[in-house]
Amino acid sequence: MTAIRKEPRGFTLIEMLVVIIVLGLLAALVGPRILGRVSEAKSATARTQIELLGLALDNYRLDNGSYPTTEQGLAALQEKPMREPLPLNWRGPYLKKAIPLDPWGRPYLYKSPGEHTPTGYDLFTLGRDGQPGGEDEDADITSWK
Repeated sequence: MTAIRKEPRGFTLIEMLVVIIVLGLLAALVGPRILGRVSEAKSATARTQIELLGLALDNYRLDNGSYPTTEQGLAALQEKPMREPLPLNWRGPYLKKAIPLDPWGRPYLYKSPGEHTPTGYDLFTLGRDGQPGGEDEDADITSWK
C-alpha cells in the first residue's frame, strides 16, 4: 500500500493577515521608544563633544595664557593660529582627530570672550532645528549650563 502524501500548502490569507497585524502592533509600540532614544543619544553626544572640546580649549589656555579668539576659532586646536594674538607656547594639536561636527551635521559655534562667560568662551550647538531655543532635540546644548 502506498502512503498518500499531502504536499505542504502555503499560509492562508487569514494567517498572513494575523502576522501582519501583530507586526504592525509591535512596530507601533516599540517604534516611538526607539526613535526617542535616538534623539536622546544625539543630545548626549553633543554634550560629550562640548565637554571634550572644552578640555582641549582649557589645555590651549594653559599653554598660551588665553583661549583662542572667536576669529581663530576651534581650528586653533588643530593648527597654530596665524592671526593675532599669536599663541605664546602652542603645543598642539590639542585634539587627536579633526574637530567634529555636531550630531546634526553642523559646526559647533564658538565665541571668545563669551557672552555668557566673559572671562572664558561660549561653545554651543543649536540642536536639530538649527534655531536658538527650542525643546527636546531642538534645544540648544551649551558649555555654560
